[in-house]
Amino acid sequence: MKIKELREKTENELKNLLKEDREKLRQMKFSLAANQLKNSREIGKTKKEIARIMTLLCKNAPESEIK
Repeated sequence: MKIKELREKTENELKNLLKEDREKLRQMKFSLAANQLKNSREIGKTKKEIARIMTLLCKNAPESEIK
């Protein structure tokens, strides 16, 4: 998902998306360890998407929440 699309989402939608992506990443890591994952690039793409979401969440959060 592109950053432009992520910026249009609400905070709750971003949190749900983050939760889903973390679960997806966890499943891919297990698949990779069991040699069942066909495209290992998906792990990197998912990590980058998680980083984008976390960046937006931190950017939108008030200073008091971050500390």
